[in-house]
Amino acid sequence: MTTNMTPTYNLKVVVQETSIKPDTLRAWERRYGLPEPKRTEGKHRLYSDYDIAIIKWLMSRQEEGLSISRAVKLWHSLEKSGQNPLATRIPSPTTLKSPQNHSTTVPIPVNPINGSTVTELRAFWVDACLQFNEAQAEGVLTKAFALYPAEMVVLELLQKGLVRIGELWYENKATVQQEHFASALAMRRLNTLVTAAPPPNRPGKIMVACPADEHHVFAPLFLTLSLRYQGWETIYLGANVPRDYLESTIATAKPDVIVMTAQQLHTAASLFVVAQFLQQEGMMLAYGGRIFNQAPLLRRRIPGHFLGEQLETAVSQIDYLLAERPFTPPVDSVPESHSRALHQFRTRQAAIETELWQALEASDIPYEELTNANLHLAKDISAALTLGNISLLSEEISWTEKLLLNYDMPADHLARYLSAYNRAAHHILGQECAPILQWLDNIANEKAEKQ
Repeated sequence: MTTNMTPTYNLKVVVQETSIKPDTLRAWERRYGLPEPKRTEGKHRLYSDYDIAIIKWLMSRQEEGLSISRAVKLWHSLEKSGQNPLATRIPSPTTLKSPQNHSTTVPIPVNPINGSTVTELRAFWVDACLQFNEAQAEGVLTKAFALYPAEMVVLELLQKGLVRIGELWYENKATVQQEHFASALAMRRLNTLVTAAPPPNRPGKIMVACPADEHHVFAPLFLTLSLRYQGWETIYLGANVPRDYLESTIATAKPDVIVMTAQQLHTAASLFVVAQFLQQEGMMLAYGGRIFNQAPLLRRRIPGHFLGEQLETAVSQIDYLLAERPFTPPVDSVPESHSRALHQFRTRQAAIETELWQALEASDIPYEELTNANLHLAKDISAALTLGNISLLSEEISWTEKLLLNYDMPADHLARYLSAYNRAAHHILGQECAPILQWLDNIANEKAEKQ
């Protein structure tokens, strides 16, 4: 049947076509506003092909186990997200189509999903991901999206579920493969929702991106989804966008505001560099991310508008920025001592690492550990100096130390590494690098005292 919206059929035809009881249909119309038949001058109902399709759609959802109120809620949720419910495939909560799109269904080969609250569904989803059970995980999401609005499912189930799996990885109770599996499922669902979002209907253009080396894209993808649901034209650039590429893209797209997120110290430094460029060009920047929640003083360095610590409130803040166009808050300048130290450190970094390798060549610290430690410490030292606060390194070192302990790596490895790095730095660097040397003295002594 087509979805012609011309009112043509009386109630008798609809009953014959759908097998619905007249009283049931009248109750749906009265209580839920679905369908919405037209009326003749004599007040008789006239239904279109589209109305009949709605009735059949609602009856199919009931056959799958949804109450009529939940089915109506799902219909409105799909419409709100810009999807055509009649063209959207809704899998059964307990079965999924096979990957080859065959007509046979594949039973979920684990325990049934008995929960209905977001918390219960999130626990089911996390467990399914840890078991690498894609069918179960997708079944949980199907049920969640049928019961709750899309943005609520993304925040309360997917985001918090990924955070929980990340915590388990940090505690050495989950593998990196399990974390990657869950992230891939979440990103796939988010990308699908973003693709299906409605076209823009409000003036203004928003560009969303991650700075160079930032690969965590959940937050910018969620913001893109929410902004598109709100009617904004949103250009999503994704992960790891170098400044030069962003500069040329801005010149072409001419956005009204650029939104960027950073989760790590060294990517916050990349964002800082972009922010300085945007300020010079008179462009508005909005930003956020874990590192700015963890180190609030960083916000005093970024010439832009902080979006807040909660992802769910960021969209309203962007809405405010576009409507009011407020001045960029004042920022603190980077101390000259840190700028000088950054220049000297970059020119002498290789010499420090060469001496460090020689000093630890005969140690029992594995090659991979030394390589990774050099890479990450150098990036974080450069980032802290770029951002004008060398003490930011201490938070990163504490996080790394706990990670090593959780993975049963010898606690003295980090202390010995930092001590050797401190000696090499003092030998290679001059007084221009006093902020680095002072920090290395403090942290090396602190770790040595714990041994």
